[in-house]
Amino acid sequence: MFEQRDQIRFLRTQIPQFDCIPGCHDCCGPVTTSSEEISRLPRVSATVRAKALEEYNCPHLAEQGCTVYTERPLICRLFGTTPSLPCPHGRRPAALTDPRIEQLIQRFFVEVRQVLV
Repeated sequence: MFEQRDQIRFLRTQIPQFDCIPGCHDCCGPVTTSSEEISRLPRVSATVRAKALEEYNCPHLAEQGCTVYTERPLICRLFGTTPSLPCPHGRRPAALTDPRIEQLIQRFFVEVRQVLV
């Protein structure tokens, strides 16, 4: 079986990319992610985390958008690429995430302990 980081690396390559509206963060909020993924993100203070949760935001969200975009968790990458997580503005890639890949990602979420970002 693949190590978590290998699974994540593979699954990331299977999620199509598309251009978001610059500065939009309508799909950003507190999310859960694997310990492996969160270990790649910069730590935030308890104060920053509490303020973000109070505002129902991600602690890595800034005025210009996601500050960890290149390392964003799988759940964040799925937004707008699958019918179950549509972009509220109708943005999407030319081809959505293959349903079999989405199932693999959902299985990963179930099988791997998730923590709040």
